[in-house]
Amino acid sequence: MCETHGTPVVHGTRHARFDQIVTPEALAFVATLDGAFAGCRAELLAERRRRAKDIDAGADLDFLPETAAIRADPTWKVAAPAPGLSDRRCELIAPASPSTAAHAMNSGASTWLADLEDGVAPSWRNIVDGQITLYDAIRGDLRYTSSEGTTLTTDGDGPTIIMRPRGWHLCEKHITIDGRPISASLFDFGLYFFHNAQQLIDNGAGPYFYLPKIESHLEARLWNDVFVLAQRELGIPQGTIRATVLIETLPAAFEMDEILYELRSHCSGLNAGRWDYIFSYVRTFAHRGDEFVLPDRDKVTMTTPILRSLTQLLVATCHKRWAYAIGGPAAVNPTGQDEQARHRALAQVTAEKQREATEGFDGSWVAHPALVETCLAAYRSILGERTDQRSLRQAVGISARDLVSLEGTQQTISLHGVRTNVSVALRYLAAWVDGRGALTIDNLMEDAATVEISRAQLWQWLHHESQLAEGPQVTRELLDRVIDEEIGKLTRGQDDMTTARYEAAREVLEFVALSDYLPGFFTNYAYVRYLTEQALRMKPTSREDLRQSEQVTPTDDSAESAA
Repeated sequence: MCETHGTPVVHGTRHARFDQIVTPEALAFVATLDGAFAGCRAELLAERRRRAKDIDAGADLDFLPETAAIRADPTWKVAAPAPGLSDRRCELIAPASPSTAAHAMNSGASTWLADLEDGVAPSWRNIVDGQITLYDAIRGDLRYTSSEGTTLTTDGDGPTIIMRPRGWHLCEKHITIDGRPISASLFDFGLYFFHNAQQLIDNGAGPYFYLPKIESHLEARLWNDVFVLAQRELGIPQGTIRATVLIETLPAAFEMDEILYELRSHCSGLNAGRWDYIFSYVRTFAHRGDEFVLPDRDKVTMTTPILRSLTQLLVATCHKRWAYAIGGPAAVNPTGQDEQARHRALAQVTAEKQREATEGFDGSWVAHPALVETCLAAYRSILGERTDQRSLRQAVGISARDLVSLEGTQQTISLHGVRTNVSVALRYLAAWVDGRGALTIDNLMEDAATVEISRAQLWQWLHHESQLAEGPQVTRELLDRVIDEEIGKLTRGQDDMTTARYEAAREVLEFVALSDYLPGFFTNYAYVRYLTEQALRMKPTSREDLRQSEQVTPTDDSAESAA
């Protein structure tokens, strides 16, 4: 193996089967990746901050002139579909826990997006347990018995597994090399690839990944370099890995051709996000004018002009390169509702997925097993017996302005929108600090992206002194009052432990939504504050301590808002 900069040190506690997953050999492999790419990762994150400062100062986003030849060249295309990835009409996204994995592998979906990112509160136990769950599921050894006594098993014959690691911006503080936390992306990818790549190939598939939070083609190039080295180190044929990139940041929307190009030997397609993309829009223009202020989040649908422009460009770009275009998630949870409400929810999902298929998408996400057949039926109603639409060619003329202008978007901000953002964020954060990263809120399956868009909108409305449809402006006093009221509703009649979780949720929300600057991600802050072993042993005593633990300085605040 390549020379590394040091020996990994594990700071997290050990638990059942820890030694089966976090082995010296696996850690040495992760250290190899870290030694090769930690420097490049740091440079790219610094470039994010530099770019954010330029945008704050008035620079506009545009398609890159230096890569115009790549966009104009009609001859190149991505790799042919890999085994198990030729049909992606319905992808089920679910965290890698024993219960969700067992249901996912028995769901009938085309693929299971095994999530180690936004659907997981990244405590050390959750991250290690997720790797163990994937290890078992891939070998057909997973067995789960529900509280009702129903037993689900996996025999290795189920949906194709696509694993989503954490993004480049996150660290795994429970593993350090030379005293420095390693990249969470490299840890998640490295541990999974080391243990499972050959087994996945033996199963007739391969090591496949969803890549989150990418902001440029250079970040995609870094992933490609990681893939090349990882395959070489373990003797896996080059090109075996396949990656699908989530277009969930605004800067990435301007570099979709280039992202596909950098990953073309390892690429499968692109996915169109929603909440994270809207969140990125707010982050990107956090310090710009009122023309970038978004309305209530339920008004920002996939037919809103900026999102419609994104999806049109994404589908056209993917199909020009023979890549799969995957639609965003149906987050409805149809279970636990009365029959009438369930039928309304399923009808909504059907209409949404038929619209996607009509627009040219090759498949889509659902966030609950009960939606798999609905999604498949909707795509079959448009595609017939075809499993994709990659041969479809659509000429689109999407400009840079089309991707950023809110002209034609209803820009109403209401007290109901404020209250919804506060309530949903508090409920999710109370679960997150307790170690749960995916849950149902108001019959919707929610993950970390829900908090990101909710708190970013609160910050934007506050700092732009937006006027509500009801008359008053959004002020700190108004938000404090709404938070107090929602906390009161949520903790009424609850025990001390539950109340404490909501107070923790309030503390996180106030820091990431009401501060003078807009923190890049709530997960960076809350991870240090609540989920690391160090935080459990000795809580930081002030916000300044927490800012230092994130390595965010006051002079970096404007940059961090879009980093």
